[in-house]
Amino acid sequence: MSDVTTKALEPLGPAPAPGAAGPDFNWHEALRRLGIRLLQLFDRYIGGRALLRSVAILLTYAFQLAAVFVLAYDLRWDFEIPANYALQCLSLLAPVVACKLLMLYSFGQFRTIQSYFGLADFGSVLFAMATLCAMMLGLWLWADPMAAPPRGVILMDFVMSVAVISASRLCLRVVRTATLGGAGLAAAGGRRIAIVGTGDAGEALAKDLLQRSGSGLRPVCFVTDEPDWVGRSIHGLTVRGPLERLPSFAPKLGINELVIADPGMAPKRIKEIVELGRQFGASTQIVPSFTQLASGAVKVERARPVAIEDLLGRLPVNLDGDGIARLLQDRVVLVTGAGGSIGSELCRQILRHGPRQLVMVDQAEIALFEIEQELGPAAPAGRLQPLIADVADEPAMRALLERCRPEIIFHAAAHKHVPLMERQPAEAVKNNTLATAGLVRLASALQVAWFVFISTDKAINPTSVMGCSKRLAEMALQAQQTAPGNRTRFLAVRFGNVLGSSGSVIPVFRRQIAQGGPVTVTHQDMTRYFMTIPEAVGLVLQTATLGTGGEIFILDMSEPVKIIDLARQMIELSGYRPGTDIEIKITGLRPGEKLFEELRHGDETHERTEHPRIFRLRAAEAGLAEWLSGLRQACDREDAAGLKQAMKQIVPEYRPHGE
Repeated sequence: MSDVTTKALEPLGPAPAPGAAGPDFNWHEALRRLGIRLLQLFDRYIGGRALLRSVAILLTYAFQLAAVFVLAYDLRWDFEIPANYALQCLSLLAPVVACKLLMLYSFGQFRTIQSYFGLADFGSVLFAMATLCAMMLGLWLWADPMAAPPRGVILMDFVMSVAVISASRLCLRVVRTATLGGAGLAAAGGRRIAIVGTGDAGEALAKDLLQRSGSGLRPVCFVTDEPDWVGRSIHGLTVRGPLERLPSFAPKLGINELVIADPGMAPKRIKEIVELGRQFGASTQIVPSFTQLASGAVKVERARPVAIEDLLGRLPVNLDGDGIARLLQDRVVLVTGAGGSIGSELCRQILRHGPRQLVMVDQAEIALFEIEQELGPAAPAGRLQPLIADVADEPAMRALLERCRPEIIFHAAAHKHVPLMERQPAEAVKNNTLATAGLVRLASALQVAWFVFISTDKAINPTSVMGCSKRLAEMALQAQQTAPGNRTRFLAVRFGNVLGSSGSVIPVFRRQIAQGGPVTVTHQDMTRYFMTIPEAVGLVLQTATLGTGGEIFILDMSEPVKIIDLARQMIELSGYRPGTDIEIKITGLRPGEKLFEELRHGDETHERTEHPRIFRLRAAEAGLAEWLSGLRQACDREDAAGLKQAMKQIVPEYRPHGE
């Protein structure tokens, strides 16, 4: 049974008694129910049976085309056909109709669903009838005059054949939309939306919603700031404006939802539209980004609620997709921390570029299982290799690397939570520094071509154990780069906070808002740089194509964001008022936290790269073996204070908490 009859259809009920159709009788509802019943009957007895369906279409087309052919003769002689041409009409009727049916079949019109009719179907009907028209005109020119219809009949028959078939198909589409769409709209409550934006995305969204009114979204109008568009209409919907007038006319139209149909709209403007909608109680959604639309991941009609990512002002990063593809294609690529936020996105993007094998390493079996389940169906057999391993276990990692022989390693495994690492500094050093240094030595010994390390902006002038442990790992990479016999390109990538990653501030704020507050902010002046997970991972992949070895790369991360402003915006997006509905509570800085993040050390040289938003940092070389041994001994003693002092001797700019 088709989707036509799988909709929830209300019973028709008994027919009204004769003469009972009073002023309360709803003719529109009665016609709608009749249309539903006809569609049900067609689907039950014909639609589900291919042979009966084809016969029904054949007979319908044959009747229409025969009637049109006879009518063309009648119109040519003003309904007084001479006897010889009447005989010609009867003799040509069967072969002409048969040829028309053959043309329609050749152009696929017997395979299409009759109630779905668009420009592609119209074009097929047009070309099918035009082909037969050309054949009859050729017959008229080169054969006996009575062997073909007169030219006037041929041309009128062509025009009317196209018109009648298209009109009948269009009527079926209108009936289907009116019946099923009306049922869905009534069931869904019929949310009335205003489409903000008059570009292609807005037009496509309106067209789709008008065709599928059963979605429960009913477009009422367009809204724009462009004065040339105001007062005109798109698909029968009036274009209104400017946007600032929304609160004055939207309530009169019953609008209870706004859909921003401009994926490239500035974050500041999106925020203003959200606020305008809030003034009259309307929620706000936004269509997907151009990147998502171009990739085919989502469709334009799949609007989503406005998220905090839309308001932070992140500009898209244009990456060299061809260069990244040349780097990854047909290579063995290994990702550590593959189950984490950054590691899992690395796996997603790497897989799109066709590696010979993607080795996914993580010590958290549930996280590794989840990313394997996500990527497995789309990956060719044997392409994915999920392996459970601890990067701090050097013998196990050596055996793993010798077996898999990766050509590129993306090292994302790390402990990242600042307050937790302050309480257990030895764990931070073991996992972030010593494990990375061990993996670096193995990569160099096995001649891995590229080794890309995921660092953090907290490694710059660190005040936390976590940040300092990452800085030490960077130094280990740079020291190994200059080691005798090394042929591996070691690169590090620093970036700021990642939106929505596990343990980041945004999931915490969401949970606190869902619980009714308070939303906790450690300091009213605290600022952070933010980027999206796909943006950060795209940068990581891009750096591998830019680096020659020993560099630290960083993205132009735009302007920092005040955390308290972020909290207010998230509360507003959730439909609440900051300070009134949801309290914002200042709790004070936690151990290891800084008020603001920095982008480079004082001794680092800041250089531009081929990419306008990626910068290269070069630091002074550092010895390796001496300080690694001291750190390992300090970790073994489990002396937190002594370990921090040992770290400070290696990284003089490190300022432990409490100093």
